[in-house]
Amino acid sequence: MGRDKATVRFRGPAGEITFVEQVVNTLRARCPQVFVIAARGQALPDLDAEVLRDATPGVGPLLATARGLRAAADAGYPRAFVCAVDMPYLTAELIDELADHAARVDADVVLPWDGRDHYLAGIYRTALATRADELVAHGRRSMRALVDTVDTQRVVMDRQRALVNVNSPEDFV
Repeated sequence: MGRDKATVRFRGPAGEITFVEQVVNTLRARCPQVFVIAARGQALPDLDAEVLRDATPGVGPLLATARGLRAAADAGYPRAFVCAVDMPYLTAELIDELADHAARVDADVVLPWDGRDHYLAGIYRTALATRADELVAHGRRSMRALVDTVDTQRVVMDRQRALVNVNSPEDFV
């Protein structure tokens, strides 16, 4: 979209708000604590979440995910739902479905799969923060690098609006 997606304005159930506000509102419906990883200097609206600054910009989502997983682990959570900020259609029901599956299996990661993996819409063990840091230190920066090296379960789902990443104006459905 050519701009910071977190602050893109979106007409959601609560009126016109930013993507990050919409995602945080959805997460707050199911998650007692929400962490948002933001770039250094990134302007964000007031959020009902703890904002953590990305220490090393431009490294990709894996390092930021590790930062969030570590914060969740420090808060006492063995698992965390990890998602992207550009998912304004995310639903609490999707989170519930993945969390229910994660409670039934002994996997490190539980991802939705609708013909492709949705790495930034899954349940991750918070202990994976260390593994993610190790991968980044070895030059591997993608979420796939983590998911492919741990026990990952995929939940087969129909394509659905809740998993849509909005990357362009055409993605608004």
